[in-house]
Amino acid sequence: MYPNLYYVFKDWFGVEWHSLKFLNTFGLMVAISFLIAAWIISLELRRKEKQGLLMPREETIEVGKPASLLDLITNALIGFFFGYKFLGLLFSKPENINPQEYIFSSEGNFAAGIILALLMAGFKWWDKNKQKLKVPEKRIIRIWPHDRVGDIIVLGLIFGILGAKLFDNLEHWDEFWANPIERLFSQSGLAFYGGLIVAAIAICWYAYKKGIKLKYLVDAAAPALMIAYAVGRIGCQVSGDGDWGIFNSAYVSDESGNISLAETGDFEKALLNNKTYFLEGRVTTPTGNEFVTDRVYTDLKNVPHKSLKGVSFLPTWFFAYSYPQNVNKDGIVMPEIADEHNRVLPQPVFPTPLYETIICSIFFFVMWGIRKSIKTPLVMFGIYLALNGIERLCIEGIRVNNNYNFLGINATQAEIIAMMLILSGIFLLGYAKGKANVKI
Repeated sequence: MYPNLYYVFKDWFGVEWHSLKFLNTFGLMVAISFLIAAWIISLELRRKEKQGLLMPREETIEVGKPASLLDLITNALIGFFFGYKFLGLLFSKPENINPQEYIFSSEGNFAAGIILALLMAGFKWWDKNKQKLKVPEKRIIRIWPHDRVGDIIVLGLIFGILGAKLFDNLEHWDEFWANPIERLFSQSGLAFYGGLIVAAIAICWYAYKKGIKLKYLVDAAAPALMIAYAVGRIGCQVSGDGDWGIFNSAYVSDESGNISLAETGDFEKALLNNKTYFLEGRVTTPTGNEFVTDRVYTDLKNVPHKSLKGVSFLPTWFFAYSYPQNVNKDGIVMPEIADEHNRVLPQPVFPTPLYETIICSIFFFVMWGIRKSIKTPLVMFGIYLALNGIERLCIEGIRVNNNYNFLGINATQAEIIAMMLILSGIFLLGYAKGKANVKI
């Protein structure tokens, strides 16, 4: 596993640059997924603009004004935050706290915050002063939908995180109610569908306010959403962020994470050997008993698992993986490894992020291949909703989540939303077909 870029460079190039530890691989892949999404959406919006489906909007701006007090304060606050937190991360982070905990804590470098705040405010004043006119004037500019992709991505990022935290806390309501502040500001706990729903609402509102036709925007966004999710799941797999599946009882692993086929009774013996992990969420270390996981069960018989032996032409880790040195520090201590991330799951699980990356990548290329042949608005987005729901519904069968009783159906939050997405996709396809009165 590569919890952060320090481990990547150490493994690939044999160098130990400790300053890279603050660059989490999961966060890096999420950032890359947003950049890819922005590129794909921009390409599709430009294509629809050339077809005459989307038009520019004229807006009046005032140029030549000096920097206002609000401009200076805003830039100073942004500069202070980045200086206090991110420069503090480089120069002031205590050894006993990881980068994510540091970002969400009150720790920081006050001097770096003040310096960067002054620099940002000064740069804003200089930039505005350079363009200042004797008499400010109003100008009319034309803004195309593809020019607003940056705003759309920023909205998706902000409201995506808020929605993901909201839905995750709803799913773990007891934990949230017991300690709301810790749950809200914890670096862990993100529900993908929550982020998708809240971000979609915010972006649709923005598009409506800016005069962008929603039916063309959502079609343009559909392939981008699919590939962005695939790339984001690479971050889950590479870092070992805990979003893995249930245990694969066809295999067992040792304390170093080496995996082998299980004989009759081996899986049950492995559970018994690590019963405090499964029943109490803790393991014994030289420094005492440490809590390492919140996935605990009332009895070893209740530990969720399925037995699936992989085919010979695929590697074992495709079916069973123990996530050594995962970013969550979940599992038993690996021998002879003194790094900060030195744990491995006591038994291998299904690597569900890997499956989702593969499936969603295939879906993306299918959608990308058929997009030009689809002439009816909303069809592409309907396809995305249905495929996304089908993918997640299948994966949830080998993942561990809290169950809800929904209309007499016992299902997880993700399964409920996935079923709604499938039904919404089918409805949207039927609606689009009826609206256009043409063959889809």
